[in-house]
Amino acid sequence: MTTADDRVLALADDLLELQLAAEPLGATLLGVPGYDDRLADVSEEAGLRQRAAATAIAARAAEHPDDLTAKVVKQQAEAIVDRVDARMVEYTISDIFVGPAASLLTFLPMVVLPDAERAQAYLSRLRQVPQHLEQVAERHRAGVAAGRVPVRKLVDSAIAHLDRYLGADLQADPLLAQQLAGEDNGFAAERERVVAEIVRPAFAAYRAVLADEIAQHGRSDERPGLCALPGGDEAYAALSRVHTTTDLTPEQLHQTGLDVIASLREEYAELGSRVFGTSDQAEIFDRLITDPALRWRDADELLDHARAAIERAEEAAPRWFGRLPGQRCQVEPVPAAEAPGGPAAYYMPPSLDGLRPGVYYANTDRAHERDKFLAEVTAFHEAVPGHHFQLTIAIELTELPLLRRLADVNAYAEGWGLYTERLAEEMGLYSDDVARFGMLAMDSMRAGRLVVDTGLHAKGWSRSQAVDYLRANTPLSALEIGNEVDRYIAYPGQALSYMVGRLEIQRVRAEAEARLGDRFDIRAFHDLVLCGGPLPLKVLDEVVSAWPGV
Repeated sequence: MTTADDRVLALADDLLELQLAAEPLGATLLGVPGYDDRLADVSEEAGLRQRAAATAIAARAAEHPDDLTAKVVKQQAEAIVDRVDARMVEYTISDIFVGPAASLLTFLPMVVLPDAERAQAYLSRLRQVPQHLEQVAERHRAGVAAGRVPVRKLVDSAIAHLDRYLGADLQADPLLAQQLAGEDNGFAAERERVVAEIVRPAFAAYRAVLADEIAQHGRSDERPGLCALPGGDEAYAALSRVHTTTDLTPEQLHQTGLDVIASLREEYAELGSRVFGTSDQAEIFDRLITDPALRWRDADELLDHARAAIERAEEAAPRWFGRLPGQRCQVEPVPAAEAPGGPAAYYMPPSLDGLRPGVYYANTDRAHERDKFLAEVTAFHEAVPGHHFQLTIAIELTELPLLRRLADVNAYAEGWGLYTERLAEEMGLYSDDVARFGMLAMDSMRAGRLVVDTGLHAKGWSRSQAVDYLRANTPLSALEIGNEVDRYIAYPGQALSYMVGRLEIQRVRAEAEARLGDRFDIRAFHDLVLCGGPLPLKVLDEVVSAWPGV
């Protein structure tokens, strides 16, 4: 006899299969077998099929309103519908990993080749690059025809990225970098031939489409937000739901950002008086931005500092967490090809099959221009006790359905990362007051993201308005601010997830502390938050409110 639990588990499996089939390269990077020879079908027809299947799964999940897994299934299925409806592939062109070409050049080199079977699958995947990029080009053309056009500056950045890739020597091609375990049997030679004769010409053809057909239609920096596009308001609402797992309106999100920015002034004044002898925020920002002593000497110094911060956090972690990840986090530089337009840092979780470790990537491009005071807070967010703890522990929760371990819930993931930046202060991890400025700066940036993301995509801000707001309200360099704003333009709604999630985790913790009093255990609370897998914020609230079962 099939029970309700069985039906929910089957739903979870059905949805996960739908997600992995839609993003087969992501499935490979997660270590899920069966998808290694494919690239995504990004045609409109495929999107409509995914939408129909997700709609049906969400309806079936709604039949189990009290089941925790069913709640996750429903939210994840509805997120697929929202993503399809937003039609991002039509107008998302960028040199960061959300852009179609940049995505391939970022993630394909991360594929591990442990045996001949997966090496052959990798070749099959490479041979599909022309078809994939042709589909992308068709979606761009459809977007132009419907008035859903990209931002010209970001198209130019994508073209420049492709020029760097295509202009480099073949032997330095990142798609040839992986080492095959075991005997070669002609693999390396065939891979080089496929890259030279099939892959690189496909990227060149896609670059020509961008330069000859798409760029001329691009929006100016005066109109970079979704609200400038037909159906843009609806698309932004959909993406906001995806990334926050809430129904907060752009106006509410915008005001929350303004409120947090205002609340930070007193902390800046106190710390600035102690470190710089001034409580004036503008003067503090100027010192942080212009003092050459607060820049890195070189890439090695940047990476060494990140590794030291992570080791310090690892040593303190057992006093704050009952469950620890089963592997340590590695630290590597962002690959050179993507570094110029890439983020300051990011984390890639380990694969389920154990072939790829969790890696914290720090951007060493123009290291002498990068802010030293941001290094520790960024390492705590991306690595320990941030994303490395959260994502690695989730992968190791083998008692949960696989969907629950892999669910893409941005507000939970980024909320946890931002929560750990303040937690690091509780844990005594910051090495000095300059590093604490990094904590405040990142609070400013994440609050600024609420203001700027909604400003761009709901209120019609220009790029320069967004840059000016962050310059006035965050102590970050022009390099970082420019990259940040371009990221918000290219990736609508994602920037909302950080502060929304952090505020919710802080709220449920404060309520649990008040309710439990002396019975509150911080290690148990962190285990509760991390050991249920990624949860939509409403579901996390329910879980913590029921803890510890009374």
